[in-house]
Amino acid sequence: MTDPVRWGVLGCAAIAVNKVIPGMQGADNCDIVGIASRDADRAADVAARLGIRRSYGSYQALLDDPEIEAVYIPLPNNLHAEWTLRAAEAGKHVLCEKPLAMSAAEAATMVAGCRDAGVKLMEAFMYRLHPSWVRTRELVAEGRIGELKVVDGFFSYNNTDPTNIRNIAELGGGGLMDIGCYPINVARMMFGTEPTGVHASIYRDPEFGTDALTSAVLDFGGRHATFTSSTQLVHHQRVHLLGTEGWLLVEIPFNIPPDQPARVVVASNGKPPVPDTEVLEFPPADQYGIQGELFSAAVRGDTPVPTPPEDAIANMTVIEQVFAAAGPA
Repeated sequence: MTDPVRWGVLGCAAIAVNKVIPGMQGADNCDIVGIASRDADRAADVAARLGIRRSYGSYQALLDDPEIEAVYIPLPNNLHAEWTLRAAEAGKHVLCEKPLAMSAAEAATMVAGCRDAGVKLMEAFMYRLHPSWVRTRELVAEGRIGELKVVDGFFSYNNTDPTNIRNIAELGGGGLMDIGCYPINVARMMFGTEPTGVHASIYRDPEFGTDALTSAVLDFGGRHATFTSSTQLVHHQRVHLLGTEGWLLVEIPFNIPPDQPARVVVASNGKPPVPDTEVLEFPPADQYGIQGELFSAAVRGDTPVPTPPEDAIANMTVIEQVFAAAGPA
């Protein structure tokens, strides 16, 4: 067995502490060596709780550690570009939270910077690597539901805390950047191309100035993706894929619990109004662990990462198109 990749984490965000780090610690080829925070005491506390050997009182101190080979960046969206490029300059491979950047142009700069530095970069859309989504893509490719014509997604939660970064516009807050990016990513992944037209409507919170409710239609040349995302609705998520001969329902498409089975409902060749359905159940799997494992394997084998970094530029382009289609704030 090859030596595990030695990882550092830039920041103590909840997603890192509660989901990503524990998931990666369960992967044989990931060694979480250190974690950094601008608050040295906080970094030390998190390191002690999670069994991480080193803590740092600044992000740069972690990047200066020669033993760390790769970094995971869960910082606020407005800091992704700066610290990705600094990590690349330090020779570290980068797994960065979504959305990769604040704009498509910024994402392109990050991709170019990592390429020029000879390090790997990937946007952390972890759901794509879960076995339920691997099989869903296979089913569509096999023609199980005929020709895929519609991808319909929904993702929401309720957060009205004015101090939360998701509600601070200048930090890259808002529902579209935080969760609307997921159904956009799903549509592009399933259709295998980019939309040719975008229509959208956005309701912005009058206090925060962020998009609190967004609905959009993406035209993929006669095939449609529709989605709604919101930061002020009941927590809910699902993705419905509809074809000429059947449909698929991914019950929990994004925040897939690592300790519970995942389910995909398949209806094909059924007769209305109630088609014959089959429920596919997948054993519990930690999508964050899988993400870390596959990224680390790409580092050790010097092979492409599971999702090419250019995909992040394309996804950010569509996010910008949705904002533009909805009109000025």
